[in-house]
Order: sequence, then structure tokens, then C-alpha cells
Amino acid sequence: MKDRYLKELNSLKKHNNSGLSHKRFKLPHLTISSTYQNYSNDVFQIMDSIYQELNIDNLISALLDGKEVNFTEKRSALHHRYRALSQKNNDFDSISASNFFFKNIKENSYKNIFIFGIGGSYEGPKLLHEFTETNDNLFFITGPDKDEFLSLVKPRFKEKNLYVFISKSFSTDEVLLSLSWLPKNIVKKNLFAITANQKKAIELGFFKQNIIGFPESVGGRYSIWSQVNSPVLLPNECRNFLKGAESIDDNVQIKSTVKSALKNIVFNDIWSHNFMDKKNRVILSYNWKLRSITNYLQQLEMESLGKPNNPESIFEYTGQTIYGGFGPTAQHSYFQLLHQGTSETLADLIASKSSHSALLNSQAEGQFKLLSGKIKFKKGRDAANSNIGGNFFSLDNLDLISLGALIAFWEYRVFITAAMLQINPFDQFGVNAGKRVAKKILNK
Repeated sequence: MKDRYLKELNSLKKHNNSGLSHKRFKLPHLTISSTYQNYSNDVFQIMDSIYQELNIDNLISALLDGKEVNFTEKRSALHHRYRALSQKNNDFDSISASNFFFKNIKENSYKNIFIFGIGGSYEGPKLLHEFTETNDNLFFITGPDKDEFLSLVKPRFKEKNLYVFISKSFSTDEVLLSLSWLPKNIVKKNLFAITANQKKAIELGFFKQNIIGFPESVGGRYSIWSQVNSPVLLPNECRNFLKGAESIDDNVQIKSTVKSALKNIVFNDIWSHNFMDKKNRVILSYNWKLRSITNYLQQLEMESLGKPNNPESIFEYTGQTIYGGFGPTAQHSYFQLLHQGTSETLADLIASKSSHSALLNSQAEGQFKLLSGKIKFKKGRDAANSNIGGNFFSLDNLDLISLGALIAFWEYRVFITAAMLQINPFDQFGVNAGKRVAKKILNK
């Protein structure tokens, strides 16, 4: 398979000059407009043949059936179970956890809420908090720089505070360090833990009734669906977020627009990276409430796809370098490089039809058309590159249902990419290796 398809793809790389191709996909709560460069139907057909020979539909079914898909750590990946709203399962019930937190907050009239976590325990809740803006007195602490703790937490010690520590293993150095900085006389009924290691939380001094567990089978960068979101989302908000994701789950195993969009986007990502030298991808959001979504998706992609290539795979390169941020501010930083520089890249832009700002929507649409070559711009000697293909994600509404659909779609994008590359998206050896080396230096 490798020799046959690699020869065909290299031949297309050499002779393919198909120009621009445009596709539009209407998904539940989301519309995607894609503009691809030198991505022909011949490329799609070969990629689809690889998809079929690798039995990727069966891998998607295995994921959703709870089978072992994290093959290096020999476990399933069950984050999607939270989104099966018709099936009651106490282990995968973030709505009840949300109800527990907000009932406690209301009864105790906490002035401030501090959430301690890093990685998925930070990026997911922070994104949801910025999106919903439910509490002005909610603070996220990552550690390990004590200046962060001293500037945010210490000045508020005398106020009535809720402290929530989120750590899957409760062995995360940054979280443990923050816990050690709390005063010894802290009121323990105000201390809460969200963890898959409830035994360790009890050993650290948390009251059993203040510990919210979630399954070991839920990876950190997929924990946004879990009890990790419960201090941030109101119960009804949590339900809407899960409902949006469920709409993607319901369509991913059937012949649908969701499946077609996933295939085209993944195939173009891999083709562009491996054969068109597009090593980078910029993700830009054009909604203030989504200003941190690039950070969230950056972790999801780069931690999942940043793996060595499989020697048996046709493809030499795995994950792309992801960067980006809030679109309007990017206009005065790296857009100059994108429009006239020599960097080879792809682009994903995210906006909403229901944005309050006509200027914001115009910027998003204009930048995408200019980057992808749908509009040409030339003034004297100056011309825009127009050599950056990509995808324009438009949320039907700026609400949690549409956000849930977007993130679930992106998770499947990552999963199918990993399956095509024949790598495991659920482990993270490199992250752990760096932590172990740092620990040795610290001990020394």
C-alpha cells in the first residue's frame, strides 16, 4: 500500500496544478467554507482509498463503542460518553456536578472562585468561562510562578473564597505547589478537588464530600466535557454544550455532511503538509468570546498529533505547527507575513453569523478571501500572496450549542488525522518526558 500510493501522490505533487477548489459544508449548528489549493479530485480519491484500506470507519466505531483505542497505554478514550444525553451514567455526568457546584456557591455566597489547574484543566474551563462570562470574580491559577499566586490570590485571602483544584492524577507539580502556598489555617470546607485520583486528594487533606471524580479514561485535553467544566458552566449551559457536541457524534458514523467535511479537511491538511510543504497552520477567531480558542485547539492538536511518524505510514510528517489568536489584533502582527512573506501555511478562521460587529465579520470574510486567493489584491509593486488555503468556520449562533459542535468536530478532525497517519493521538510521552527531566534538575 505504502509504495503504491506514495508513488501516485508524488506524481500528483509533481504535475498537479489544479488551482483553487471551493467546498461548502452545512453541519449541525455550523457552516464550513473551504478553499483548497492544488487539492484535486484525484488527491481526494487516493486519500480516500488510504482511508478505506486503514478501516478508519471501524476505528471511529471502536472509539464510540468504548474499545481500546489508546493502544500504547492500553485503554479506551471515553470523553464522548458525556455527550450521550439520553443514556444516564453517573461516571459521565457533568451536569449533576455543575448543579452541585452552583448550589454550593449560592448557599455559601462565595465572593471569589479560584480554579487551580494547567493544560486541559486550565484551557477548557478558561475558554468556557470567557465564552459565558457567568462570574466576574472567577480566577484561573496555573502556577508555578508565585508572582501569579501573590497577585491574584493573596490579596483576597480575607474574603470568602472557593478554591477548586483540578488535576487528573493529583501529581501535577504546578497544582501541588499552588496548594502548598495556601495558608495552613484555610477553611477546609471551602477546598474542592476535581480528579480521577480521589484517594490522593483525600491524602492531601480534601474532605471526601468535596471531591468530584471523573474516569481515568478521560484524557486531560478532552476533559472539557467532563466534571472539569462544572465550576464554570451552569447546569443548563452544560447541557447545551453537550447537546451541540452530540449532534456531531450522531452524524460521524453515517454518510453525512459531517463525514464529508471531515474527510476533505483532513485529507487536505495531510496533503498540504506532506506534499505541498505547508508546515504551519494559523487559527484565528473573530469573536471576543472565543479569544482563547486558539490556545485550546493548539493543545488539542499539537499534543495529539505531535508524535514520531509511523515507519509503516505513507506520510512522513505528522502534526503541523499551530499558532494564532484573536483575528483583529493579528492584523497588526503576523498578517503582514501571511500576505506578503515567504512562510508556507494554511489557515482556519472562526467567526459567528450572530456577531454584534459588522466590521468584525467583514474582517473575517475579507481576510479569508484574500488569504485563500478568492480575491486578488495588487497595488503597484505590492501584491498579496493569496497562497494560503484553508477553512472558514461560521457558528450558526454565538452560543454553547454551536461551540460544542465546533469542538467535537475538531476532535474528530484530530482523531481521523491520527488514524490516517497511523499514530496514537491519546498519549503524550513528550510532555511527561519533559516533566521528568525537570524533576531531576529540581531534586539536584
